[in-house]
Formats: sequence, structure tokens, C-alpha cells
Amino acid sequence: MSASDVSPTATPDSIATAEGPDGLPKSLSLEVAVDTVSTCQRRVKVTIPRQDIDRYRDEAIGELMPSALLPGFRPGRAPRRLVSSRFKTELSDQIRSKLLTDAMTQVSEQQKLSPISEPDLDANAVLLPDDGPMTFEFSIEVRPEFDLPTWKGLAISRPAREITEADVDEALAGHLRERARFVPHDGSPTTGDLIVASLIFKDGDRVLSQADEAEIIVRDKLSFADAELPGFAALVATSKPGTTVTVTIRLSDEAAVEDVRGKDVTMELKVLDVKRLELPEMTSTLLEELGGFDSADALRAAIRKQLEGQLEWHRRRQVRQQMASALTASASWDLPPSLLRRQAQRELERAILELRRSGFDDDSIRRYVNELRQSVMASTARALKEHFILERIAENEGIADTPGDYDEEIRAVAAQSGESPRRVRASLERRGLMDVLRNQIIERKTVDLITSHASFKDTPFEFARPDSEAIDHAVCGVVVGEEEIPVATQAEALARPGTRG
Repeated sequence: MSASDVSPTATPDSIATAEGPDGLPKSLSLEVAVDTVSTCQRRVKVTIPRQDIDRYRDEAIGELMPSALLPGFRPGRAPRRLVSSRFKTELSDQIRSKLLTDAMTQVSEQQKLSPISEPDLDANAVLLPDDGPMTFEFSIEVRPEFDLPTWKGLAISRPAREITEADVDEALAGHLRERARFVPHDGSPTTGDLIVASLIFKDGDRVLSQADEAEIIVRDKLSFADAELPGFAALVATSKPGTTVTVTIRLSDEAAVEDVRGKDVTMELKVLDVKRLELPEMTSTLLEELGGFDSADALRAAIRKQLEGQLEWHRRRQVRQQMASALTASASWDLPPSLLRRQAQRELERAILELRRSGFDDDSIRRYVNELRQSVMASTARALKEHFILERIAENEGIADTPGDYDEEIRAVAAQSGESPRRVRASLERRGLMDVLRNQIIERKTVDLITSHASFKDTPFEFARPDSEAIDHAVCGVVVGEEEIPVATQAEALARPGTRG
């Protein structure tokens, strides 16, 4: 659509009665001018002619006449002119509201704007004139127009691995660590120990944020919502309770507080306590606590299933990344910053849903989400471009969602969370995430179609060993796209399934 297209949708001669020849309500004789502001932004000017306004006024007065009460007249007997004058304000508000509603619906249907957000329209600022046409303007974000890239015949590498007994052993050790006790330790912490610490973050003399009594597993890297600190294990290697260490940490370029983005700030960490991990023995009581297993073999079988689910997630993720790179290589169009900011939270929520469905535990999800938060705008831009392309492919190929798709997705999430499908559905509906689920269903089906036409080459895969400890804290004090990740019990984690790794 070119800028300033003018599209009259009816002719004045067609407005003789309130209904057309087919008995349906008559269309408005709108004049619509659409200006292309950017790839995804349109400015729309709508003009409603006087004859439509008068028609709506006549209809409104006719509906009011039978119940209108005026002094000196029986109900329904007051002259039309007096009813119009006495209820002028009420009629004007009613007519204006109905004209706006009908006009917006007609513009959306006839202009094929494909909106991706609600129109930016202040209805209260629109006036119904006593004479002449009624005019109003609004801005709206629409799907971008682009040439669909070639999506058949992509060459894709995908990770392949057979789950070994050694993999199960390592994952089992992770589960045992979840049930381990942290006991007081007089010495300095080593990797895998836990420290209790108070944290203060400063930009010069300004305190950005602080965390009291944060419990941190000592690993090589410490991950926050808006920063990462490499060399953390070495930083605290010689510390003891009462020791304070100071280090410089750089904030992400997408930190929520604009004036500290990409800036080096100071972290003061005071060690309050050091604790060492004491692993439990494998007993029948522990097997019961871990999820009601009747034997160690049953526990190992559940863990193997966990690893298979996680391997499948890694396979899908790598395939999806390569596919997205190929599809969006020519997508040079820009997206509005306001759209990216709104969608950033949705991107995080969708990532969390997918991770939960694939059987990752809360610690693993927290690490991934912290990484995603630090580049959420860039990743959201890539994800949105990919979404628009997949949506076009889905439309062209007739891919749609069905009630059964929602049931399947909800059952999968329920199986991983240990909750009933009904509770999961209610939670998604309450939080307004059913549209996220719909996008996930459509995109998964479309990706399956694309991959069915792709050629694959298997590549070796190794499960990542966790070298990062993620905590729910933003150095700048404000979290971008904050999403609570509840801490699960060990039984829930095994039922999901998942490991701390």
C-alpha cells in the first residue's frame, strides 16, 4: 500500500436507507487516507460524510422516541424535534460512539491493515460536528509487508547424541545435590559451595540496588538479570565470613535504567556465611522424596527421560536458530521500538513456556532467562521477524490451530510441572498467555513443515556443564521483562523432569 492511498468504500448514492438490498446494515461511505509512516506503522485519517451522520442520528432518535419522557407528553408522544433537542448530549455521545465503532470495523476489514496492536485513538477527543463531515485520525501498528524468502530445501545441522549411563550418572548427581544439606564450613569456599552474602551495587556514590542475605552457589560465573560477572569463584576463593570484596561489573546495553546501560559499576560483596555440600545416601526414603520411585532403576529411567527431553529441546533450538537465520537474512526492515518493548516480556514468557515443556528445572530456566534478558531487545527483534515470516508461511499453507493442539500443549506443560491440566489452563488464561500458546502452536507446526522439506546433517552434541549461577536480581534495580520463576520442590523437578544443570 502506498502512502496517502485514498479508498472510498461506497458511493453517496448507496445511502438511501439504513439497510442494503440484502437486508444487512449499510456500509458507511468512508473516505480513508492511509499514510505509511514506517514498515510497521500507519497513520490513518477517516472522514465520515454528513449523510451517514444524519442517518445514524435519525436511527438513534427513532430508537429513543418510544421511551422518551418529556413534561406534558405521554411516553412516546413527544414531537421528534423536542426529543432531539432535549436529549442532544446523550444522542451525540451515542451517535459518535457507534460511528467510531462501525467505522473502525469497516476500515479494518476493507483496508486489510493486519493490525498487530490496538489502534492509538483517543475516542474522547473525537467531536461530532453539528454540520459537515466527522473526521478522526489514529495510528496503528501493522504486520510488515515483505517478499517471502525461499523456505524449502534448507540445509541444517542438528545435534545428535545417544544418552549414556555416564550422562545419567552425572544428572543423578545433580539431583542428589538438590537434596543435599549445606553444612557450616569454617574455610574459604570452593566451586559448588554456598555462600550467604550481602550485595551492594554503586554507580559512583549512588546506590543502584542491594541484596541482603543472597544465597549463591559458587561457580565460575555469576549471572544477574542485567549483567554477568566472570571469575566469581576466583573472586571469593580466599574469603571467609566477614570478608568484603569489591569488583567492577559491566551492565548490559539493555539494562532497564538507561543512564547506566553498558556502564561499569561497583559491586561490594560481604560474605556472611560459608556452607559446604553434604550429599545424601540413596535410601528408600530418599527415593520416595525424589518422586515416589520404588527403586534406583526407576529413578534412573526417569532421569534418562529428562535428558532425552532436554536433548530434544537443544535439537529444536539449534534447528530453529539456523532456520531463523536463513529466513530472516533478507529481512532488513526495522521494527518500532515501542513494539519491541511490549513484546520483550512476551518473548521471555514464551521462552519459559518452551523450557518448562521440555523438562528444564527452575535453576536452568533462570540461567537462560538471565542471559536472554541482557539482549532481550535484539533477540525480540529477531524473534518478531521470524514470527512474521512463519505467520505468512502458515497462512499460505493453511496451517491453523485446533482445540486438540491446546489440549496437547497444556498436557505437556502439566506433565512437566506436576499440576493438573485444568490448573495449567486456568493459570495461562488468568495471565493472558493463551495467545502466546497459540503462537507457539502455529510456529511449531510451521517449523515442522519447513524442516520436513530440509536436508539434515547430524553433528556431535555435549550437554553443557553449568559454570554459571543465576540469581533473581537486577544490578540497576529494575528488571526488564520481569517474570517470576517459582522455586520447585525436588519431587516437582523430577516429575517435570529436569536437573540442576
